[in-house]
Amino acid sequence: MVKKSERLERGIFESERNFRLLAGGVVDYAICMLDADGRVINWNKGAERITGHKARGILGKHFSLFYLPEDRTSDLPGQHLRAARKTKHLATEGWRVRKDGSTFFMSAVIDPIYENRKLVGYAMVTRDITERRQARADLDASESKFRLLVSNVTDYALYMLTPEGIVANWNAGGQRIKGYTPDEIIGKSFARFYTPADQAAGKPARALKIAEETGHYVEEGWRVRKDGSFFWASVVIDPIRDADGELVGFAKITRDISERREAQQKLEQVQRQLAESQKMDALGQLTGGVAHDFNNLLMIISGNLHRIKREVASERGRLALGAIETASQRAASLTSQLLTFARRQSLNPQAINVAERIAAVRQVLTSALGSKVQLNLEVEPDVWPIFVDPSELETALINLVVNARDAMPEGGTLTVSAHNAPAVDQVVVSVSDSGEGIPGDVLGRVFDPFFTTKPVGKGTGLGLSQVHGFAHQADGRVEIASTLGEGTTVSIYLPRGTLAAHPETQESVPHKSATILLIEDNPAVADASTGLLEQLGYTVRWASSAEGALQELENNGIDVVFSDIVMPGKMDGLKLARAIRDKKPELPILLTTGYSNSAREVRSDFPVLRKPFRIHELSRELAKLTGGPSVTAADAVAVENDAPRAKAGLPRAQAKVRC
Repeated sequence: MVKKSERLERGIFESERNFRLLAGGVVDYAICMLDADGRVINWNKGAERITGHKARGILGKHFSLFYLPEDRTSDLPGQHLRAARKTKHLATEGWRVRKDGSTFFMSAVIDPIYENRKLVGYAMVTRDITERRQARADLDASESKFRLLVSNVTDYALYMLTPEGIVANWNAGGQRIKGYTPDEIIGKSFARFYTPADQAAGKPARALKIAEETGHYVEEGWRVRKDGSFFWASVVIDPIRDADGELVGFAKITRDISERREAQQKLEQVQRQLAESQKMDALGQLTGGVAHDFNNLLMIISGNLHRIKREVASERGRLALGAIETASQRAASLTSQLLTFARRQSLNPQAINVAERIAAVRQVLTSALGSKVQLNLEVEPDVWPIFVDPSELETALINLVVNARDAMPEGGTLTVSAHNAPAVDQVVVSVSDSGEGIPGDVLGRVFDPFFTTKPVGKGTGLGLSQVHGFAHQADGRVEIASTLGEGTTVSIYLPRGTLAAHPETQESVPHKSATILLIEDNPAVADASTGLLEQLGYTVRWASSAEGALQELENNGIDVVFSDIVMPGKMDGLKLARAIRDKKPELPILLTTGYSNSAREVRSDFPVLRKPFRIHELSRELAKLTGGPSVTAADAVAVENDAPRAKAGLPRAQAKVRC
């Protein structure tokens, strides 16, 4: 039988043999034994692969052969052996030399070996970590460049937060955008970048919570700089977690986008203005398309009312006719307001004295306000003249005063004021009330046509539309400011004008009964106009076309030409008027129209009377041309109401006015 001791020895031998086979076969590590002096006494395949030395060529050589020349000169190999003996273990890294002279970076472990407390040698395990070192160096370089990049970025504030929201680092962009140096902000809460209202609402903590729970937080909003100024910021917050998924902080990126936001708001404003312009253009086309025919119809109604009034004797009949006339005047006013809003109204701008014009309509404004509202006029003594259409200005003032009155059902104070605005070379005419004010959601719509908050039948929604159109067509603008419970102020900015002497009127017509050539293609309108002219004492000749008018002018005896602008054929009223002026420059010409694009460019050449016109308006315009007297509104009423005297055989008072 094999003795127990022999089996033990054989087992130890086999174990040592297996270990030698294992160590000798390892190729990723250089495993070798050194004697007490540092000479190689054992060498494995890994050592051969890594250093290039075969065992037979290296055994017996000193291990300092693997060190760089300068390391051998400084006795670094001896230092390593002494350190290994002293500490019982040495781990080191450094450059070593292969057999072919190339170098590699290694990680080595040297352990002293003792037998019976006597040093017999060293076990040295070496690994080539050149690639790992290079990767680490590349990573370090990349991180260094990234840190350099982040720290020098100026368009973005890039910084880290602790899980509690404390600023952990700070870059140049953060300093430029928010005004804090690193020493001033690192260690402080990022909540100081939020507005006081956002801080009070807990917004900073809520942002971190959302970022932690969802993995991302994006927002735009107001932020606060060190100096207290606000800027519009784009903010991104991302949570940072370690390998175990634990939250270690937040990465925060902030950019100042105030300029971009302002540009976007300007773009939106331009888009709104474009939409408004398109809306007004569409409204103008619609209104302009029907205004001519509609006003001609009203001309027929209002013109014939004057004839019928002279024939109706009963009070009831005359009241009915009065109601018809009021309705036709209201219809004409609505059409005019629509055209004004759409900036298609034919205007007669002239330089006027603001104080005189406001004083002239004071009585009308007072009557419109009633007894509950006190009217104050505050016109600066040195206010400039303005260049506008006087009648449109008066209409705008009346519309504003009526709106202000309706906002003060229990009474109050209304102030009409005027002052110079030197910065824009304009005069500001304002109407302020102490009424209920306008809610914010309504304020942006008050200038829209047909928009009204009044009960059905109490308003058309065109009053402020007329004001808006008048201001812009006069090359000005209108602004409105209102506070609930305190009142409203509407300010019209109008261009400054220069007062000049009134031009001389055309040569007066010497005839006792002037003859007017009426050019009108619509027979019904011509008949109504003829009736008004005859009531004023004029003799009327009628032509239905421009060609017929030119033929009629070949005959003598025409003192005034009164022509519609819109007529069929190649020659409209404007072209006709210019042709007549070329032939007979001394002949007075008055144009009229219900609506025409051409009328917008006529004012500088010829006076234009808008349809439907009333008898006193017709008389006034003709009197300007002829130099004769005109019928006032009161005179016109007397003429119309003189029918009973005519029926009784009495002479009619002022039935005709000779020009």
